[in-house]
Amino acid sequence: MTARIIDGKAIAAELRTRVADEVARVQRTHGLTPGLAVVLVGNDPASQVYVRSKHKQTQAAGMASFEHVLPADVAHDELLALIGQLNRDARVHGILVQLPLPKSLDTETIINAIDPAKDVDGLHPNNAGRLAGGFAALSPCTPLGCIILTRSVHASLEGMNAIVIGRSNLVGRPLVQLLLNENATVTIAHSRSRDLAQLCARADLVYAAVGRPEMVRGDWIKPGATVIDVGINRLPGADGKDRLVGDVAFHEVSAVAGAITPVPGGVGQMTVACLLVNTLRAACAIHGWPKPAV
Repeated sequence: MTARIIDGKAIAAELRTRVADEVARVQRTHGLTPGLAVVLVGNDPASQVYVRSKHKQTQAAGMASFEHVLPADVAHDELLALIGQLNRDARVHGILVQLPLPKSLDTETIINAIDPAKDVDGLHPNNAGRLAGGFAALSPCTPLGCIILTRSVHASLEGMNAIVIGRSNLVGRPLVQLLLNENATVTIAHSRSRDLAQLCARADLVYAAVGRPEMVRGDWIKPGATVIDVGINRLPGADGKDRLVGDVAFHEVSAVAGAITPVPGGVGQMTVACLLVNTLRAACAIHGWPKPAV
């Protein structure tokens, strides 16, 4: 058996089209253009690539894009002042501070300064707490993307056994909450879990978000399971160039699984698309309008 490849690129493109349609409807109906502000501190090459992609896709969806690039040695108070300004700016409905931040800045303080109604990364304690309580909240983009990809294979996740490997605040923990909201039965595991292979072997849905290249092997997977690979790791290739691999040993696992996301071309594509979804949802919620149809 060879697994069906879940095409994150195609699913993200379809989602972006739906967002653009809803943005156009909001503009027609309310005369408002949703706006996203992205703050980049320093010159980390990977972060620069992400920010460029976000800017391009925000504009392509018909939204306003506001970019703020600050030097790596920016003062803590200066960054907080910018966030305060964006919180008050009526043109801005979503604020994203690109992580990781330089070591000189306290990430928790910076995240906490963002207005929860504009926190499109879903990391503010208000949103994390609401999500944990099962209330409506802005959810982190990558876990949201994971759910959408899974729903492209399974119309309902109700009653399915899911395992999430990884417990980060950005992916693992919020993904558990979103799966519970879908009425799945969820195990949260991590690199120190005992008998991880056996825990995986019981799961209908496997989410690998542990940051270890090709950690999840073919003999860990229940035949026919759906595998969502959140990892992105660089390994040296035979030709001297780096190759990108996930947290899943793709060739081994795709011989056993029913469906699997590739790396690249899977979850990563969904993250920016879900950022646009969150910005649109935030714009509507801030103005007390009905939730958009995405």
